[in-house]
Amino acid sequence: MLKDHAKLMQAIADADEIIGRKKLQKMIYIARKIDFPFQERFQFHFYGPYSEELTLRVEELCNMGFVNEVKEKKGGYYQYRYTLTESGREFLGLHETDMPFLQECLKDMNEQNARFLELVSTVLYFDNLPKEEVSEKVFTLKSKQRYTDEEIEEAYAYIESLKNKARVH
Repeated sequence: MLKDHAKLMQAIADADEIIGRKKLQKMIYIARKIDFPFQERFQFHFYGPYSEELTLRVEELCNMGFVNEVKEKKGGYYQYRYTLTESGREFLGLHETDMPFLQECLKDMNEQNARFLELVSTVLYFDNLPKEEVSEKVFTLKSKQRYTDEEIEEAYAYIESLKNKARVH
C-alpha cells in the first residue's frame, strides 16, 4: 500500500513544489501515460482526467505529515501548494522508488501552465483514437477552453518530448 504513496511523494519531491490540485492531477496522469508506474485509476471529468484515488492518497499523505498542503486565497478562488515535509523526505529515504528520469519530466511539466497540461492530458486520454477524432473531442469537451489546432499540435509535440525524456538516458 505505501509503495504507491511513496511514488506520489517521490513525484512531489522531484517537482520541488506543485501549485494547484488540477496541476497535480494532470502531472501524475501524464507521467502515468508516458509509462511511469503510477497505479491510480482516472476517469474523464470536468477538467480532463481525474483520479479520486489520487485525491484520497494526497489527503492521506497530508494527514500522515509527509506532504504539506498550503491553501492560499488567490483572487476569487483558493489555490493549493504541495511540498514534501521533512518527515516525508526521511520516509522516502527508506523507501526506494525506482523511477529514473521522472524528475526531469516532472520539472518540465511543472513549468507548464495548468491549461496546457489539461489539454495534454485530454489528448493522452483519447490516445487510442486518430488525431482528427482527438481534436474533435477536445473542441467538443473543452469548448470553454477555446483550444486551437496549433495548441493541439503543440500538445502532441510536447507528449513526444516527454516520452523521449523518459526513455533516452
